[in-house]
Amino acid sequence: MKTTLDLPDDLLIEAKAVAAKRRTTLKAMVEHALRREIQAPVELSEEEAERYELGPCGILRLKRRPGETVTLETIQKIQDQMDEEELDHALKLAGHR
Repeated sequence: MKTTLDLPDDLLIEAKAVAAKRRTTLKAMVEHALRREIQAPVELSEEEAERYELGPCGILRLKRRPGETVTLETIQKIQDQMDEEELDHALKLAGHR
């Protein structure tokens, strides 16, 4: 189904740049963001609860630990791992794994 979104210019430009960097489309990014936003709240395992917490609107975030520095590389590694887990789950649902 087609729809029209009215986005601020700066947000659209940044979103297109991120999509290109990730080798995906703006459509795929919007679909992924919407699915993530409307899915049931995440329940964390004990191990995950030590490292993460649910922030406002159910967004997962790293817990701050004294003396620990969170780098962009750390965040990217976590995002890559989560993306791979989501892909594996989608492939299982589609019967490809």
